[in-house]
Amino acid sequence: MNSMIIACALLILMWAWRLLDWLWFKPKKLERYLRQQGLAGNSYRLFYGDLKERTAITREALSKTLKISDYNVPRVLPYIHHLTQKYGKNSFTWQGPVPCMIVMDPKLIKEVLSKHDVFQKRHIPLGKLFLNAVANLEGEEWFKRRKLVNSAFYIEKLKHIVPAVHLSCEEMISSWEKLLEDQELTELDVNLYLGALSADIIARAAFGSNYEEGKKIFELQQEQFKLVLKVLQSIPGQIPAWRFLPTKTNKRMREISKEMYTILRGIIHKREMEIAKADDLLGMLMESNSKEIEENNSKKSGLSIDDIVEECKEFFFAGQGTTQFTLTWVMILLSSHSYWQTKAREEVLQVFGKNKPEFDGLNDLKIITMILYEAIRLYPVASDAIRKVCKTTKLGDMTLPAGVLLALPTIQVHQDPEIWGKDAKEFNPERFSSGVSNASKGQSAFFGFGWGPRTCIGQNFAMVEAKLALAMILQHFSFELSPSYTHAPMALVHTIPQYGAQLILQKV
Repeated sequence: MNSMIIACALLILMWAWRLLDWLWFKPKKLERYLRQQGLAGNSYRLFYGDLKERTAITREALSKTLKISDYNVPRVLPYIHHLTQKYGKNSFTWQGPVPCMIVMDPKLIKEVLSKHDVFQKRHIPLGKLFLNAVANLEGEEWFKRRKLVNSAFYIEKLKHIVPAVHLSCEEMISSWEKLLEDQELTELDVNLYLGALSADIIARAAFGSNYEEGKKIFELQQEQFKLVLKVLQSIPGQIPAWRFLPTKTNKRMREISKEMYTILRGIIHKREMEIAKADDLLGMLMESNSKEIEENNSKKSGLSIDDIVEECKEFFFAGQGTTQFTLTWVMILLSSHSYWQTKAREEVLQVFGKNKPEFDGLNDLKIITMILYEAIRLYPVASDAIRKVCKTTKLGDMTLPAGVLLALPTIQVHQDPEIWGKDAKEFNPERFSSGVSNASKGQSAFFGFGWGPRTCIGQNFAMVEAKLALAMILQHFSFELSPSYTHAPMALVHTIPQYGAQLILQKV
């Protein structure tokens, strides 16, 4: 009996020590280490770190609105902006008991994004429940998955998505034209329409004839995303074991996950039974997977059904948001810069006339390409990225210990006058006239699609889709900002317009 009491006491002491080490001794040790490296930041505060201050500063920033010409970083990344103003570019913050170094130097950002074996993505407890695709994997599994998924996005294969874009855009344009049947002008929130458009396109492009089922996946995934955010933004949600409790939210998230799996497994099974080769993303992925298995004579070299299910979910989440918000910001910017809207429309009419824009003419849309890149520079799809140092390593002149987080504030780097010039905060597509690599001063600093081995797989898909959709919109409509539009960019996974994008449309 006494031995059991002693064993329990020792076990309690061991866990108490681990908890104390996690909450106090390790954070203070890392803090001393970072300060010795020349970094500045707030002193560590037990458990919460900078949470309370970050919450207050973010709440204040989101209570204000901007003019389109205003610098948007203080509203999109308010706390990182606050820290760099207070401590300079070499600073760090606290995410609970974990220090997070802010990386503002493009050379160091490239190094972080290139060495993905050392600087890995930070995985959240609910991440696998929501999405467990190639973008979230590491090591050999990432390499295998990336190779197979990437083959579905080769530029020559993207010709097959053009009919899907045409059909989806025609339906949206037709709905806009109906609103203008009895009036010269109409006001609408284009962000809502572009969200539906991008979901429709990705459903058609990914699943072809099964696109109605694909749209159901999108609806479920949107609900799942909101529930995951709700949990992560709560204090209990910071506790890893919380996701195992039978709460109403946790139960619903698991129900959604099972329903999505059932639908996707059914679509994949139908595709396996089809004799004809499919030209949609799922068909191309399954074809690539079959070839890999045959060439290596091993099922282990390919993707399992569960792997393919996760990649289908990734098609939706990444593909839908990227196109929706890129096109939304482009239309907002062109609404307030009529010169560039006119130039873009003239180019589209010169290349395609009033005919449907085709794949082979997209490379001739130089101005459209410049506008898209400039919109992504000012309003990147992901305003920042977080990486975790997995082992003690050098980054530039610094040595960083394992466990430290790195914040890569893309939007702030994209608008740094030292990198982009005095007009860094202004909309000026001309800066991309000589290509992405020559747009900034003396160094490539554009991270709109990431960098290095983990550059966004869907980059070409997104650009083709956005060019086609924007060209068709410009062929049919001119647009300007509505007096009811409120400029309020914010970060919510993507960089979004908090209050929508109210524009006034007119037929051309």
